[in-house]
Amino acid sequence: MRKSLRVLAVATGLIAGLVTSPAGAVPASAKDPVRVLASAYVPGTIRPSVPQATQDAALMKYWNFWKANFLSTKCGSGTYAVLSKDADHAYVAEGEGYGMTIAAMMADKDSQAKAIFDGILKFVKAHPSVNNKDLHAAEQNANCKSVNGSDSATDGDLEIAYGLLIADKVWGSSGSVNYKAEAVRIINAIKKSEVSSSTKFMLLGDWGNDGKYKTASRSSDWMPGHFRAFQTATGDSAWGTIRTTHENAVTSLQQQYAPNTGLLPDFVINTNSTPKPAGANFLEGKYDGAYSWNACRDPWRLGADAITVQGSAALAQVRKMNTWIQSYTGGDPAKITSGWTLAGKKTESGEHPCFTAPFAVAAMTDPGSQAWLDKLFNKINSFSPDSTDYYGTGITLQVLIILSGNFVAP
Repeated sequence: MRKSLRVLAVATGLIAGLVTSPAGAVPASAKDPVRVLASAYVPGTIRPSVPQATQDAALMKYWNFWKANFLSTKCGSGTYAVLSKDADHAYVAEGEGYGMTIAAMMADKDSQAKAIFDGILKFVKAHPSVNNKDLHAAEQNANCKSVNGSDSATDGDLEIAYGLLIADKVWGSSGSVNYKAEAVRIINAIKKSEVSSSTKFMLLGDWGNDGKYKTASRSSDWMPGHFRAFQTATGDSAWGTIRTTHENAVTSLQQQYAPNTGLLPDFVINTNSTPKPAGANFLEGKYDGAYSWNACRDPWRLGADAITVQGSAALAQVRKMNTWIQSYTGGDPAKITSGWTLAGKKTESGEHPCFTAPFAVAAMTDPGSQAWLDKLFNKINSFSPDSTDYYGTGITLQVLIILSGNFVAP
């Protein structure tokens, strides 16, 4: 059984093998064409009011920092792997999935993006889960060996499949790698091993259909945009049912447990009846039933669907979060701390970008939040990226892709 921990400590001995890149990204060339540059946002979506050049500069700062500090080439020739210096192992599935999505979305910004994407895919395929070979073993140590059971993590597989669909959109699938076929293979494996056949909720991994975990789920895995893309790619209507199941659960949880905040818990139990927040120490720690280090991604994930799909159920859901956080902070992003109970009581002190940045995507859904969005962008842009914080850096980079209008929805 795999238990992924968010360990906010500096991992040592991982610097060898990091990619050394020029200070600036190299623009994509005519030899490496990009077919689709970005996705249109639905009417009413707002963007930061600073010049586009300022938005792009913020994005490129994070992209170049991410490449220089979190990409390793030590796991084999032609292989890239994303270092998770602040997790419990050197490489985790979530990080590899983030890397693939980020690289594909940066295709028109940097000619190195495709090589990075293909290198991460090579690493992923070299480490299959012991339970389903079409899924990725969730954790590898500093020697690039799968550890801690060699089973999967749903969040990683969801993102790996999604990244492959973006790759198909920007590069096509007629080259050396058939990105579409790879994506469909993994999507079908996710449905088989990481979706409960009875409840249609996402399981925690391909190990999760057992004991107390078989009726548990992680709210940050409830990504409607991913489920839409999977249905389109496979033609499998089951993904529509899966999406609706999670959308309904978000609404129910907000109404019953967070009517004033809209916040969701890290982990949810009772998915076979009436979903409710998990108790303390269900899987990772005392804040498992609070809005903490997993759920902090929810405004970004739900917000991405709200701004790209007309009529998305996520629109009303994420606007609840946006309204509350503005009220809680009095319009000052510096007062966004590191987690809350679902009632809005602070759980941990201190700022962290993985809590601040996602609220900017939520703000994009509300035309009345322009001043708040601008403050959030300025706050995000003022952060100095931390070379030990793969989690916060990766999330912030993906948020900046969306804010700057460079988001690609497959």
